[in-house]
Amino acid sequence: MAGKVNVTVTGAAGQVAYAMLGRIASGEIFGPNTRVSLRLLEITAALPTLEGVAMELEDCASNVLDEVILTDDANRAFNGTNWALLVGSFPRKQGMERKELLGINGKIFVGQGKAIGAHAAQDVRILVVGNPCNTNCLVARSQAREIPDERWTALTRLDHNRARSALAKKAGVTVPEVTRMTIWGNHSNTQFPDFTNAQIQGKPATAVVTDRNWLETEFVPQVQQRGAAVIKARGSSSALSAANGALDHVKSLLNPTAPGDWVSMAVVSQGQYGVPKGLVFGYPCKTLPGAKYEVVEGLSLDAFGQQKFKATLDELLEEKSAVQELLG
Repeated sequence: MAGKVNVTVTGAAGQVAYAMLGRIASGEIFGPNTRVSLRLLEITAALPTLEGVAMELEDCASNVLDEVILTDDANRAFNGTNWALLVGSFPRKQGMERKELLGINGKIFVGQGKAIGAHAAQDVRILVVGNPCNTNCLVARSQAREIPDERWTALTRLDHNRARSALAKKAGVTVPEVTRMTIWGNHSNTQFPDFTNAQIQGKPATAVVTDRNWLETEFVPQVQQRGAAVIKARGSSSALSAANGALDHVKSLLNPTAPGDWVSMAVVSQGQYGVPKGLVFGYPCKTLPGAKYEVVEGLSLDAFGQQKFKATLDELLEEKSAVQELLG
């Protein structure tokens, strides 16, 4: 074996984690020559369920799974971790205001941020999946400022995948033929799936899908509201596709993007495209060797795109204001 990687997954008894843990334990993500230590964090009441998940992981008889640690202690869960996948978050319930949800989750991510800052490995990389993921990431990062900005990311890859699939279906092509997709802004229904800079078979997407009305009034809302459509159809939120998006995100960091292409990630802004520095914002990103990335700069947006960009930026600024007291 070439080495070992410590991976922490929070909300580990939940559906999203359940859909990803077997794939992490199999060697798919970190390779067949890297042993994996899984640290699974849950609330105390969910530990019995987590015991069952651990049994199933054991029964998979993985060639690379080194150990599985079950805990309700964040300090133990993040001790020495190289990859922190923050999946767990408090779900929005009927009648709950978004500000209330932000406040509840903010307190959870304050604690997790502190534990990561105090105990994670020096090379730790963090992906926040639990919603509202951009602002949860902002809060966690505020508690561990010694960890470089580029190590903190939030999930827009699910939306990126949804958008590529929808464009491919409309154009009658395969998903790999849709490139340069960008999800700007927030992982919410204000996000902007940018068809104006996307390509299909190497051509501008708007030259292949020429129905601009469909792009603006059907494609964009479909991607923005896909999560709600899944809930309506299956009675619960996206799990399989969310887990897949999270693992695609990690794999893209481990395997640099193809020349001329990019992926969507929410990252800590350094001021690109006029986004205030420090906000966690969805950008087009090229991934580089060493699990690094750089934001693709120089893209332009037409009037429609600028309007959508402003809407998602405004929402993220409102979310930041709602959790300001937690940011230190």
